[in-house]
Formats: sequence, structure tokens, C-alpha cells
Amino acid sequence: MKLHELSDNPGANKARKRIGRGIGSGKGKTSGQGHKGQKARSGVAVKGFEGGQMPLHRRLPKRGFNNIFALKFKVVNVGRLQGAIDEGRLDAGKPVDAAALKAAGIVKSAPDGIRLLAKGELKSKINITVAGASKAAVEAVEKAGGSVTVVAPKASAAGESASASE
Repeated sequence: MKLHELSDNPGANKARKRIGRGIGSGKGKTSGQGHKGQKARSGVAVKGFEGGQMPLHRRLPKRGFNNIFALKFKVVNVGRLQGAIDEGRLDAGKPVDAAALKAAGIVKSAPDGIRLLAKGELKSKINITVAGASKAAVEAVEKAGGSVTVVAPKASAAGESASASE
């Protein structure tokens, strides 16, 4: 086999449509855009437009709000901790905190801290420091012989400026 003998499978490459190249091509004149009007123009996206009728998303009532001061915790279940210990990524003998969990690859980042939840089973004795924990998670860790220390979550930039002004 030589380089000049190489060829692709039949039908693997499809020729592109050459639009706007005369009436004989079938895509001449308006290039498949139809005749005039808003949608024949470039850069037009008419999502949710209902011909002048009040759109559905404006007919429905508004509900709820986004709390800009809400803390964003990363959730870690005790089952994932046990899995990391079994795989050797997490040392149960040393204290476990956000930095240790990040090093073990359990969390990528924890904007305001880590919250421990009770899904799964924990067999190893660990001493863990987190920003929040459910009652069931605390019970699961203490049942295994470990302890949970709950520290105040990291104050975000908005929270710091609010406390400084008081």
C-alpha cells in the first residue's frame, strides 16, 4: 500500500451544500431562508415569542427568590469517606478536614465548607472537622468510634462586609 493509494470509504465524506450559487443548485437566490421577514435576517432568535400574545413565561406568577447570602456547602456522605479509606486515598489515623478531603479527591472545592451526611456505612474510626453535619451522620461517626467537630463555616465576602459594618 502506498500513500497515493489511500482513499476513504465510499460515502464517508459528503460534499457541503453551496448555497446562493444560482437557481440550478436548488439553494439559490434566498439560500434556503425563504422570503424576507424577521426570521430571514441573521442573528434572530425568537424563543418564547407567541405572535404578540402574552408569552407563557410572563403569564405565570413569580415564586420564591434567590438568597444571595445562602452558604454553599459541598455534601460528603460517610459512605464516600469509607470508600476513600478502603482505597487508601484517605488516612483514618490522621485528622480529616477540608484540605485532607481535597487531597484525597473527594471534593474539588468547598466554597463555604463541607457538610457531612449519613448515606452509606462507616466502619473506620475517624476524627473529622466540618462546617456542618446531620444528626444521623454524627451518630454514624460516633458509633464507629470517631468524633465530629463542627466549626463555623467560612464567611463569604458578602458576610464579611456585613459583619464589619455593624
